[in-house]
Amino acid sequence: MNDLSIEGAVTPYQRLTSRFERLAIIDEASAMLGWDQAAVMPEGGAAARGDQLATLAGVAHGMLAAPEVEEDLAAAEIAPPADPVERRNLALMRRAYRRATAVPADLVEAVARESAACETVWRGARRDADFAAVRPRLEVLLGLIREQAAALGATLGLSPYDALIDSYQPGITAAEIEPVFDRYEAFLRDNLAAVEARQAGRMAGLPGTPPFAEAAQEALCRRLAERVGLDFRGARLDRSLHPFCGGTPTDIRITTRYDEADFASALMGVLHESGHGLYEAGLPRARARQPVGAAAGMAVHESQSLIVELQAARSDPFLRWLGPQLAAAFGQPPADFAPDRLAARLRRVERSFIRVEADEVTYPAHVILRFRLEAAMVAGDLAVADLPAAWNDGMRALLGIVPPDDARGCLQDIHWYVGLFGYFPSYTLGAMAAAQLMQAARRARPDIDAALAEGDFAPLRDWLRANVHGHGARYGFNELLVEATGKPLDPASFEAHLRARYLA
Repeated sequence: MNDLSIEGAVTPYQRLTSRFERLAIIDEASAMLGWDQAAVMPEGGAAARGDQLATLAGVAHGMLAAPEVEEDLAAAEIAPPADPVERRNLALMRRAYRRATAVPADLVEAVARESAACETVWRGARRDADFAAVRPRLEVLLGLIREQAAALGATLGLSPYDALIDSYQPGITAAEIEPVFDRYEAFLRDNLAAVEARQAGRMAGLPGTPPFAEAAQEALCRRLAERVGLDFRGARLDRSLHPFCGGTPTDIRITTRYDEADFASALMGVLHESGHGLYEAGLPRARARQPVGAAAGMAVHESQSLIVELQAARSDPFLRWLGPQLAAAFGQPPADFAPDRLAARLRRVERSFIRVEADEVTYPAHVILRFRLEAAMVAGDLAVADLPAAWNDGMRALLGIVPPDDARGCLQDIHWYVGLFGYFPSYTLGAMAAAQLMQAARRARPDIDAALAEGDFAPLRDWLRANVHGHGARYGFNELLVEATGKPLDPASFEAHLRARYLA
């Protein structure tokens, strides 16, 4: 933290940068408490943790919504900074202030407290496949989220659901997402059977023979994270019920879960979360703890995890390198991890129940379902009590399957049970952006695939640092894609990638 206090700052803009630096530090503390809650906190700590997170949320809200912030914003906007990046920072400060003043402080604290309480109940409900156990808590939390969304929407001139989407990926609305998702639903309907038929005709045996020892998986996961570029002098790898990346840009916390019957879940989970961590670590240090130095939104964030996991780590060149590493880690014959066998597991297309384990062809269907359901819940068109049945109907319509229980249905994801309504679209928007970014990266760096064949992510990582990470939040989602690829989001790039990998 610099030596500039809010009181000692010379100009309104300097007072704002000092205030937002302090706000960022509070957010960092909350992030570390959130990581602890998911990774190591005992169940008995839930109530106190809820109080801690709610108090920090309230303190941050009070700092951001203070009357003097409006005064400094108004003064700074009269004579804005000459530097275009600092002008963008000022605009992002104004956006944050508008969002903060739209929501009363007591509601901010109530959402934080109820999210922590609901998450704790959800963990047991998921374990027991008992939606009824968490339903009352989710009803309370959804009521608070709807209240929050209505307040945000009224201030921002958005629908309540669009106001929630804007919380995670600014500048994108449901009206823009719907045609993209409808297009992909049609693509899936037209091509899924052909993908399955082609796969059936060339299926190789699965790689390796279980059990795959957890200790060996964990050691390999750590080495792969280092290959991607994660520096463990400022990172940790731990376990949690739901894999995630948390922490701060200089203290990155990634988690995964292990299954001795299947090494792929942990492996791909760590590669995915390492992509998130790499993005955080690559954000512009000169703008650290300022809005413009943060990530450009969750769709951009997901593009960075998916360009590592799906575009790079499941590519033919990387699989040729990965096979011998797996054989050595598990003490099995290299032939058992030949590229065709790895592809049979890591690129297997299957209509399945669990989003985080879905293949890249059917994964968007899982997101489309959640997008439609959460939009209906926020609008008041779908009651929490009807969620399991609506989920099952949606899975039947999109993929032709119905989960046998709610643990593999509406209880599987943590998001709604911690109040993250509006987040899900970012996953598929990110997957589409990742395909588009990879096309541009390969054009600019023709050596990417040769490097991946040696387990070397450096050419791809360097391109991402220059064209994505280093920009922070200077650009919006589509603006960033234009800067990096020459065009806004184009679903055709993702469709071309899938055709080349699964139908060629």
